[in-house]
Amino acid sequence: MKPYKTDLPIIHLNAGEICITDKPTLVTTVLGSCVSVTMHCGRLKIGAICHGLLPSCGSDCGQDCEDQLKYVDCSIEFMLKNMLRYGITKNELSIKLFGGGDVLLPKESAGKNKTVGKQNLQIAKEIFRKEGLTIVNSDVGGYRGRRIYFYTHTGEVLLRRLRKQIPNPT
Repeated sequence: MKPYKTDLPIIHLNAGEICITDKPTLVTTVLGSCVSVTMHCGRLKIGAICHGLLPSCGSDCGQDCEDQLKYVDCSIEFMLKNMLRYGITKNELSIKLFGGGDVLLPKESAGKNKTVGKQNLQIAKEIFRKEGLTIVNSDVGGYRGRRIYFYTHTGEVLLRRLRKQIPNPT
């Protein structure tokens, strides 16, 4: 699926980046095992999106971690904290989750359940549970990458699954 023709500014989000804005913007990113979370507040028309590369930095996601935004846990916590600074309550947030595909085969010793994609999804869901947040829509897992298009002012997400597919390892 291609995005609508638009006069909106377009931002391409790379791994380890976040976009939080109150300006109407189209944000696009490509995901394999990485995870993107979108947060949207309809009342204020504010949107946020992250592109987390790895599950956890292993710290408390504080300011001391210079690479914090490449981790799913730190990215979600950072986005949530900044969205709440706008005066948004948690129950106003529309949360969507994408990616976490098994596009990288796990190491033999790690087992089938230890892929980076599965770990990224697990940590994201744990944080949502801990924070009392509900996922309203998701497209996760599988063996294909995804390209997503996020409209920050409406919360709409368009998704296109990529054609390249790795064989199912089972």
